[in-house]
Amino acid sequence: MPSALDRRPAPTATGPRPAAPRRRTRVLALPEARWALAALLLFLAALPLKLLDAPAWTWAPLLAATYVTGGWEPGWEGLKALKGRTLDVDLLMIVAALGAAAIGQVLDGALLIVIFATSGALEAVATARTADSVRGLLDLTPTTATRLLPDGREERVAAEELRIGDTVLVRPGERVGADGRVLDGASEVDQATITGEPLPVAKRPGDEVFAGTVNGTGALRVRVGRDPADSVIARIVRMVEEASETKAPTQLFIEKVEQRYSIGMVIATLAVFAVPLAFGSALQPALLRAMTFMIVASPCAVVLSTMPPLLSAIANAGRHGVLAKSAVVMERLGQVDMVALDKTGTLTEGTPRVTDVRPLSYAAPGTPLDPDGLLALAAAAEHPSEHPLARAIVAAAHERGLTVAAATDFTSVPGRGVTATVEGRTIEVGSPTSSATVTDTPTNTTAGTDAPATTAGANTPPTTTPPAHQTAATVRALEEQGRTAVVVRRDGVPVGVLGISDRLRPDARATVSALTALTGRTPVLLTGDNDSAARHLAAEAGITDVRAGLLPQDKVAAVREWEGDGRRVLVVGDGVNDAPALAAAHTGIAMGKAGSDLALETADAVVVRDELAAIPAAVALSRKARRLVVQNLVIAGAFIATLVTWDLIGTLPLPLGVAGHEGSTVVVGLNGLRLLREAAWPSTLTPRDETPPGD
Repeated sequence: MPSALDRRPAPTATGPRPAAPRRRTRVLALPEARWALAALLLFLAALPLKLLDAPAWTWAPLLAATYVTGGWEPGWEGLKALKGRTLDVDLLMIVAALGAAAIGQVLDGALLIVIFATSGALEAVATARTADSVRGLLDLTPTTATRLLPDGREERVAAEELRIGDTVLVRPGERVGADGRVLDGASEVDQATITGEPLPVAKRPGDEVFAGTVNGTGALRVRVGRDPADSVIARIVRMVEEASETKAPTQLFIEKVEQRYSIGMVIATLAVFAVPLAFGSALQPALLRAMTFMIVASPCAVVLSTMPPLLSAIANAGRHGVLAKSAVVMERLGQVDMVALDKTGTLTEGTPRVTDVRPLSYAAPGTPLDPDGLLALAAAAEHPSEHPLARAIVAAAHERGLTVAAATDFTSVPGRGVTATVEGRTIEVGSPTSSATVTDTPTNTTAGTDAPATTAGANTPPTTTPPAHQTAATVRALEEQGRTAVVVRRDGVPVGVLGISDRLRPDARATVSALTALTGRTPVLLTGDNDSAARHLAAEAGITDVRAGLLPQDKVAAVREWEGDGRRVLVVGDGVNDAPALAAAHTGIAMGKAGSDLALETADAVVVRDELAAIPAAVALSRKARRLVVQNLVIAGAFIATLVTWDLIGTLPLPLGVAGHEGSTVVVGLNGLRLLREAAWPSTLTPRDETPPGD
């Protein structure tokens, strides 16, 4: 567990590159988006003219342009698919739109065109953004590294030129250029991008380091252990791409359904047209019956059966701080039956805080310290440091309104702690092992005991030395609770121990309880942090299944194992290290405030306000939306079956067929819009969920 404190310098000229701007493809740079926008604007311009019975020359060119701008690309793709002996719904919708126009229903056909053009544009945008996020991950790795030659000279080389066995020098503030092990030096490395640990980790000879992580104040010599193409960062990129491809079977199933429906509808339409002709019917009545059939059998109502509930749910969730990236995401969210939570920044706030201030009870030389005095002393020594633990100590002193004295002669040793002079006394704050071990046999016992003091002479005052076991016992007790222990020494004598940890989010326990009620099983904690800290925090949140010390590939393996058992896993995380698991999961949700770019782009949904309680609410809302989808499909199917049967058995008037078709569309649309209401958001928890932490 990291516990040493250091002062982290600003990046130097040879340090890490400034953060690269996010690579985001502009929406209008995509041709699909430009054509869809043009079709929508043309349709909106023609709609009022057509409804107000304006002359045809005012709206007909606009609708014709709508057909061309919105329909040429899916039509062309459909023709290419047809050339490959595949018939898809896009081509079918273009044919249906043209068929509607052929019998005078130009507006209906244009609406179909706009709907499918917009859908294609949204899919293209999502694909482009995912590609941007994966490319942006490579910005974490440095472009160059300092390689040490056998004769001791240094050379600056491109990071991709490093080979296994090379030795590289990592200066303070630099990013590590390759995965490997430390040969020489001591420092602390911020590896949150890989493991998710909230605090820098002390690194000494023999310890493993990862490419893209940030070195602290010490210099390290690292032997390259993996080819740059096989580094953890590179593997994360590959895993995100591969995990995204694992969703292809679902897409293949949908395409099979589309294929069968398309073929069936084309055959049925041709039959409705050809059979009457074969029995002597006139051409125009047969064509009218066939076009009516194509309209009433058109899946517009079926399409709208799905979209309004899901889009309404997306809008409602967005108002409450949960951004679902597509209707598909909103639907999948309600299917989850297992939840895996990241620890740092997800279940916790992601910021170290002082949780315990424990003055040691023996009579140390000098004025005895109470908790406020101990905290003020530590804050004075730590004030010049920029280490996360130091900031936590100083912040705790300020929160209590304590006066922090000025410190001089400040020094910091990576992996050990800081030393400073405060009010004429030497104050050390750092690791429990950062100073020479105090003897276990005191010259006088702890204050409050009856053992006699030993004297060195007649006029020599008794001296006291605190027993080392008392300091060790306090440290051990804090570490067993998942805390990072920091020992404060005054003139070489321990005077107190501080406990620091990442704090559980206030709504974490209620969220875990609500997710348990929704899925029927308690969420699992997946974290790269150490087992002790993870289990203690999990117990506070009500989680019993803990997987600690995991690298990104380990999280992916766990998710795939569960999904191999038939589970539909929801993964919630915030870091780069969570991105592969977010992509591999049935559904991934990222915490928005502290989430990395890759996690935000890879996840299917984002909790913008970092409110954990919004996650079970979104799952419940998705389930409501899925129930409405089923209702709408029943309604749409009933309308289509009735109208098609009427058209085949009797004579369905075209106006009535259009009215029935559009009526079913209106009904399912209005039914789906019910989820826009504020009352549709599940805002209450059961009494069991509202139990405060610690009860």
